[in-house]
Amino acid sequence: MAHINDNYRKLPGNYLFSEIARRVAAYQSDNPSAKIIRLGIGDVTQPLPQVCVEAMKRAADELSHVETFRGYGPEQGYEFLRGAIAEHNYIRRGLNVNAEEIFISDGSKCDCGNIQEIFALDSRIAIADPVYPVYLDTNVMAGRTGALQSDGHFEGVTYLPCTADNNFSPEVPRGHVDLIYLCSPNNPTGTTLSKDALKKWIDYARANDAIILYDAAYAAYITEPDVPSSIFEIEGARECAIEFRSFSKTAGFTGTRCGYVVIPSGLTGAAADGERVPLKNLWLRRQTTKFNGTAYIVQRGAEAIYSDEGQAQVKKLVGYYMENAKIIREGLSSAGLTAYGGVNAPYIWLKTPDGEGSWEFFDRLLRTANVVGTPGAGFGPCGEGYFRLTSFGDRDKTIEAMNRIAAM
Repeated sequence: MAHINDNYRKLPGNYLFSEIARRVAAYQSDNPSAKIIRLGIGDVTQPLPQVCVEAMKRAADELSHVETFRGYGPEQGYEFLRGAIAEHNYIRRGLNVNAEEIFISDGSKCDCGNIQEIFALDSRIAIADPVYPVYLDTNVMAGRTGALQSDGHFEGVTYLPCTADNNFSPEVPRGHVDLIYLCSPNNPTGTTLSKDALKKWIDYARANDAIILYDAAYAAYITEPDVPSSIFEIEGARECAIEFRSFSKTAGFTGTRCGYVVIPSGLTGAAADGERVPLKNLWLRRQTTKFNGTAYIVQRGAEAIYSDEGQAQVKKLVGYYMENAKIIREGLSSAGLTAYGGVNAPYIWLKTPDGEGSWEFFDRLLRTANVVGTPGAGFGPCGEGYFRLTSFGDRDKTIEAMNRIAAM
């Protein structure tokens, strides 16, 4: 008899965004003439930067000639892209990260979910609440948690409440944890961690021999100069942190798929016999076993954003979405709603009116305004009573969505 992995049965219902898609599809089926505006899933709507498109065309042409054809590439990524990332995102900013510490992938979602494989199953995890579901769900699937409790929390997990009272900034736990998931700019709240806040986490991790798993997928959206875009800006981070970055929202690669992980060479974890093992070596072994690498064409497209022309086009693309964020934030405020984020991130986190439940607000917003967002409860118990909107929509539709919400 083939037995299933019972850990999957611990997970409640559908994956958050699958449930949203199901509800929207059902409503559209019953109301075929409804013109639905989608500000829920964080998928981009604007075309790829032209410099990336041209680079991918040239790469595709290379593959049509025997002299320049390429088959399997290096699982950790081509040197041309790893070197460009190291130079532009780290070295030029005075940060000590080299190409050998960078691993190219097909996106941060996969990396954030897969990284837990290199750690022991009895590792205690700390996760912000609310949080991007992938961090928690993949640990549940692996068997690193207990059962789901009536309060919406899983046994065996240290939750870090993020509320308006603490400015949605998770506080270091009093007890010991082994793995810490942090996201800044944050998904879903759209808020950021200051340098002082990150320093407290680094001090905690070093004192507890813990590892920080730092998701910086939205770093390109930071507008305020005092907000760190990389955890490696903070002293001591190389001793305790892994960083995840992505081209999905930076350059519109949500469908093209490209991201990367930075694992410092000196970062180690303890084996059962006490030996200190470089985490970079474990991740390389994992990737070479389970991953065939990101497509050459895609990596050439990603490399192109580091040209002068590419940087200008990416800045314009990010600016488009951040203008949408401003429109949403101001529109919600004009409608009398309390909103957070949207300054250093493409997400706006609003408080549902009159204590309305977040799924109830989702349904009412869909029915009344034909606008789709994401219920805060889908990100964790502390997300109840909140709602996420994204700025990745079309400009005209974003403006129309705010007009519809105001009319509610």
